[in-house]
Amino acid sequence: MDTPVKPAPNLICAAPDIFDGAAFDAALKAAIANKEKSARTSLLDHLKAAQKQGRARIADAFRADPYQSRPTTQAYCHLTDCLVDAAFRTAQRLLHPNPNPTKGERIALLAVGGYGRGEMAPFSDVDLLFLTPYKITPWAESVIEATLYMLWDLKLKVGHSSRTVQDCIRLGGEDFTIRTAMLEHRFLLGDQDLASALDTRLRADLFQGTEREFIGAKLAERDARHLRQGQRYVVEPNVKEGKGGLRDLQSLFWIGKYIYKVQDAAELVPLGLFTQEEFHSFVKAEDFLWAVRCHLHLLTGRPTEQLTFDMQVAVAEAMGYQDKAGRRGVEIFMQTYFLAATDVGDLTRIFLTGLEAVHLKDEPLLERLFKRKPRIKPGFEVIHNRIAIADDVAFLADKLNLLRIFEEALRTGMLIHPDAMRLIKSNLSLIDEEMRTTPEAQRIFVDLLLKHGNPERALRRMNELGVLAAFIPEFKHIVAMMQFNMYHSYTVDEHTIQCIAQLAMIEKNELVEDLPVASSILKRGVNRKVLYVALLLHDIGKGRPEDHAILGAQMVRKIAPRLGLKQDEVDTIEWLVRYHLLMSDMAQKRDIADPRTVRDFAKAVQTVKRLDLLCVLTVCDIRGVGPNVWNNWKAVLIRALYRQTKRALEDGMEALTREGRGTVAKKALRDALSDWPRKDLQIETARHYEPYWQGLHVTAHVAFANLLRNTDEDKIGIDLHPDEDRDATRICFVMPDHHGIFARLTGALALVGANVVDARSYTTKDGFITDAFWVQDADGNPYDPARLPRLRKMIERTLAGEVITREAMRDRDKIKKREKAFKVPTHITFDNDGSDIYTIIEVDTRDRAGLLHDLTRTLAASNVYIANAVIATYGEQVVDTFYVKDMFGLKYFSESKQASLEKKLRAAIAEGTERAGG
Repeated sequence: MDTPVKPAPNLICAAPDIFDGAAFDAALKAAIANKEKSARTSLLDHLKAAQKQGRARIADAFRADPYQSRPTTQAYCHLTDCLVDAAFRTAQRLLHPNPNPTKGERIALLAVGGYGRGEMAPFSDVDLLFLTPYKITPWAESVIEATLYMLWDLKLKVGHSSRTVQDCIRLGGEDFTIRTAMLEHRFLLGDQDLASALDTRLRADLFQGTEREFIGAKLAERDARHLRQGQRYVVEPNVKEGKGGLRDLQSLFWIGKYIYKVQDAAELVPLGLFTQEEFHSFVKAEDFLWAVRCHLHLLTGRPTEQLTFDMQVAVAEAMGYQDKAGRRGVEIFMQTYFLAATDVGDLTRIFLTGLEAVHLKDEPLLERLFKRKPRIKPGFEVIHNRIAIADDVAFLADKLNLLRIFEEALRTGMLIHPDAMRLIKSNLSLIDEEMRTTPEAQRIFVDLLLKHGNPERALRRMNELGVLAAFIPEFKHIVAMMQFNMYHSYTVDEHTIQCIAQLAMIEKNELVEDLPVASSILKRGVNRKVLYVALLLHDIGKGRPEDHAILGAQMVRKIAPRLGLKQDEVDTIEWLVRYHLLMSDMAQKRDIADPRTVRDFAKAVQTVKRLDLLCVLTVCDIRGVGPNVWNNWKAVLIRALYRQTKRALEDGMEALTREGRGTVAKKALRDALSDWPRKDLQIETARHYEPYWQGLHVTAHVAFANLLRNTDEDKIGIDLHPDEDRDATRICFVMPDHHGIFARLTGALALVGANVVDARSYTTKDGFITDAFWVQDADGNPYDPARLPRLRKMIERTLAGEVITREAMRDRDKIKKREKAFKVPTHITFDNDGSDIYTIIEVDTRDRAGLLHDLTRTLAASNVYIANAVIATYGEQVVDTFYVKDMFGLKYFSESKQASLEKKLRAAIAEGTERAGG
C-alpha cells in the first residue's frame, strides 16, 4: 500500500486541488499491471497535466490573497513533494522493479536546502539527496537516473547528489555549503532507517563541537554577500541575497538550528534569543519578503530575485498598492520593503548578541586587539568593546539618557551594544514633547551634529532605532521613503544622512581638492548650526502632494525652534529649505554666461552670507544623491555661478555688463594669439556679435579663430577637445550658416551616441555659424581621445547627408525594459524675464536618445532661432532649456505663438516616445 504524501497543515488551497494523488496511484497501478512500453510516456503526460493544473491553482489562490506567502510556499513544496514521489515510485516500481532488494540496495530520498526546509517559491530549485548505505549499486544508479530524467522532463531545476552517510559526514566537514544544505534535510521516501542513521551521525560527528566554526563561516558568508549586493537601501534590491533579505533571516535560523536544534524560529523565544514581539517582527518580515519573492517569480515566469524598477511597479500592483496623497503605489510598496529590511537588520543584531552572551560568537576584533577598556561616563559600561547600559531601570528613569548614549558612542568612538539598542527601541514613548523641548535635549542633539566630526554615525543609528523620528516626529514620514526614479540612489532619510556625511568630510578638509570653493567657504566660517539643521531638514516635506521645498520651509518654522535655534537662525534655515534647489536649477538649467541669470540669482540670494550657505548646501545635496551624480561638469557650473554672484553682491550689479565682459574676452584672445598678425586679429575680433564674447571661454575663442582662419564656403571645420575640467568633450563647428543647421548637428551627435550637456550657437557678421557643443559618452565621461577620429568621421558623414538622422535613429532610441516603469510628465514653460534678449523655453520630460534632435528639428521647422541649449539630466528625467528668438530677432511674447510651439513640441515628444517604445 502506498503511503500518500502528507501535506503541510496550512496550504493556500486544498491538497487534492494541488495534486490528485489517488488519480496518479491508479494510473501507476494500471501501468504496472499492463506492462505497456509506452507507460512511462503516458505517466509523464499525466504528471505534466497535474503539474500545470496544480501550479495554476496555487498561483490563482495567491493572486486572490497576495499576502498569504507561507501557505503559498508550502503549497509549492507540497506539489513538488508529490511530483518527486511520483517520479521515484515510477522508477522503482515500473521502470526498474526490484521486489527483493539486498541490504546494500536500500535508498532513502531526502529533500535538502530550501526545499528541505519546506519553503519554495514558484521557480525554486529542487535539491535532492539520494542516500545509500554503501557504494551505489547498478540497480540504485538506474533508479536514481530514471527519477531524475522524469523530473527534468517536468522542467524542474533539480540539484542532486548521491552519497553514503560517510560521504555526507566527510564532505560536510570540508564544505560549509554542503553542511548547511544537510542541516535542513527532510526525509521524503525510501528507507527511513537510513535517513535516521544520517540524522544521528550528522549531530554526533559533524555538528557537535563545531558551533563556533559554523557561526563564523555563516557570518563571513553574510558579510561577503552584503559586499556583493550593496547596502540595505540599494534601489533595486535582491529579495533573496540582499542586505535585510530572506537569506539573512535564513542564516539566523540555520545558526539557531545548528546550536539549539530548533525546528522552528518560534522555538528561539523560550531560549531568550528573541522576545515575543521580536519574533512577531521576524514572522512579519519573512512573510512579506516571501510574498514579494513569489510575486516576482510568477510575474516573470522564472526564478527572478532582483526587484528591478519595472518589477517594482508590477509587484506593487499585484500586492494591491495604489497611488495615495501625491505618492505612487510603487513608492509606498518600496517603503514597506525597506522597513522590513531594516527589521531584519535589527533582528540579526539582537540574535548575535544572544550568541555573544553565551560566548559562541567570537569577540569583536577590536576587543581582541585592545583589551584595555576606554573610560566611560557613569551609567554605562563596556561589554565586548561596545557601550552597554549598567542598570536598565536607572537608565530609563532619565529620559535624556536615550540621547546621551549616542553622544557617549560618538565621544568614545564605540558601537552601542545591541542589548542597549533593544532597550531604546522598546522605550521610544519616553521621547515626548516635554523631553524634546528640554534645553539639555536640544544641546545634546545639536552637539551630535556639530561636535564630534562624524554626525552621520549617530544619525544613522538613531534613525535605525526610531530615535530620530521620535525626537523629530516629522522625520518619520520620510524614513525608508523611496523616490521612484533613476536619479536618487537612496531613500530620502538615507540621502539626508549622506548629505550630512558630505558636509562633515568638507569640514575635516577631506575634499579640498574636489571641492575648493565649498572648502574655502567653511574655512572662512559660517553658522555651522544653521547649515547642519538646514541639511537635516531640506527634504522633510517630501512624499506629499505639495511642493516639498515650500512645505518643508513651513515645517521648519515649527521644528527649528524645538531644536533650540534663535529666530534669526530659524529664518535663515527656512529660506535655505525653501530655496535649496535654486542654485542647482540656476546652474544646470540656465545659461550662467548670460548676465541676467546671475543678476536674478543675486537678487534672490541678497547676501554673501546666504550665498555661502546655499552653495555648500547645494554641493552636499547633489553629492548625497548617489555615488556618481556629482561630476566636474556640475562642479564648474556651481563654482562659476558662485563666483560671479559673489562678485555682483560685493561690487554691485554693474560688474555684470555684457560690454565689460566682451572687452575682457577680446583682450584674452589677443594675448592667446600673440603670434598672429595684427590685421588677422582685427578681422577675428570684429566678425563676432557681443553674445559670442560673453558666452565662451578663451580656449573656445582660440579654437574658433583657428577654424575660421582656415575655412572656406565648402568646408566644415570641426575641432574636438577633451575638456577634462568639465568631464566633457568640447566640439566646435564652423560652416556657412543656413537654416536648421543646429538641429542637424544635434542629430549627428545623437547618431554617434554623444550625450549633449551644453550647446551654444552663434553667427558671425560674415555668414558663418560658430556652434560649440559639450558632449559626454554613455557613462557620463568625456569621449576617450582615441575615439575622437571615428566621432569626427561619423559627424562629417551625417552632415554631408550620407546618413538620414531620423531613419538611422529609429532602432537606436529604444527605452530599456527595466526603465519603462518610470513616468515623467512633460512640462513646457516660456520665460521672457530670465534673459534680456531671448525667450527661454524649458522642456521638462522623459529622457531618451534622440530627444534633443527631435526638439531642435521641431523648433527649426517653426523658424525658431536657437542661440543656445542647456541640458540637465536627472536619471530618466531631462530638462532641455533653449534660449530662442523668432525669425525677426524678437522674443515670443504672443500667447498664441507660445501655445502653437508648445503643441508642436509635445507632438514631437509623443511621436519619439512611441518610436522608443516608452
